[in-house]
Amino acid sequence: MTKTALVVGASGIVGSATARLLVDQGWSVHGLARRATQQAGVSPVGADLQDATATKTALADLNVDAVFITTWLRQDSEAENIRVNAAMVRNLLDGLRAGARPRHVALVTGLKHYLGPFEAYGKGVLPQTPFREEQARLNVENFYYAQEDEVFAAAARDGFTWSVHRPHTVIGKAVGNAMNMGTTLAVYATLCRELGRPFRFPGSAVQWNGLTDMTDARQLAQHLLWAAETPAAANQAFNIVDGDVFRWSWMWARIADWFGLEPAPFDGSVLTLAEQMADDTGVWRDIAARDGLAEPDLARLASPWHTDADLGRPVEVVTDMSKSRRMGFPAYQATDDAFFDLFRELRAERIIP
Repeated sequence: MTKTALVVGASGIVGSATARLLVDQGWSVHGLARRATQQAGVSPVGADLQDATATKTALADLNVDAVFITTWLRQDSEAENIRVNAAMVRNLLDGLRAGARPRHVALVTGLKHYLGPFEAYGKGVLPQTPFREEQARLNVENFYYAQEDEVFAAAARDGFTWSVHRPHTVIGKAVGNAMNMGTTLAVYATLCRELGRPFRFPGSAVQWNGLTDMTDARQLAQHLLWAAETPAAANQAFNIVDGDVFRWSWMWARIADWFGLEPAPFDGSVLTLAEQMADDTGVWRDIAARDGLAEPDLARLASPWHTDADLGRPVEVVTDMSKSRRMGFPAYQATDDAFFDLFRELRAERIIP
């Protein structure tokens, strides 16, 4: 019997990768987004999750086995992040009650579970690395915690199982995404090559020299599907990363080489991408016009603020995923290959030249 999934945030980095994997695995897939988009094999569902009535109407005829929540909306404060994003999860799960209840709900959050929200990111007393799932919540308000609590409450009420997935920075393709390091670095490298600008690491000495890891969107999609289909994974929270570790001093040279650049020497000082790319909107528009690129709006491709937040952290961030390994999750992804696969896809689709 064909299983049916609802992917929430289907046009984003994680949602699009998850929808694609589910289609490939023979699932019937519905993709929910504020502005429904066309994806191969995916039935679009348009709904604004901030509107409880409209969400209930959009979901009324759906009968799904699994729900994958891969979206959130950034607000100006953590209090607003909590209010808006908790309400979105609540409206979604309340709306699904009108039809058959899902068997499983998966929620994607991230390492801000351990590092704190944007307003207190990487500050104060943090858990010891590598981060492990059993470490307690921080004593600070966090919209990830509010989202989790909505899932837990609905599961207790409606009887579905749940899983929470905590990736590190996600590598994958989506245009208009607010948190997109891979495409941001591809655009930055392209601008450096175009302008003869040094390809300079924008972050901290801790990130340059320390160990870190990342999460390919395809790896995360496999993890979501594994948890939905593995009974032992029910009602568990999991870290999910590629499975390798690296230092940015090594990865930066790998990325530079892919774009035909020499990496600039790193002197330990921070020069953010937000500063370096502040005046590049017109330059990118000219490059796009000259080379026939698909997206001339730099702001829809690059998210310097997010990349700066990750690469400027004052603490080493490494993630333990032994819990998933012990329970049988086998997948591995080399992170440099994840970057290179993304860069090839961006070039093939004329997003970068």
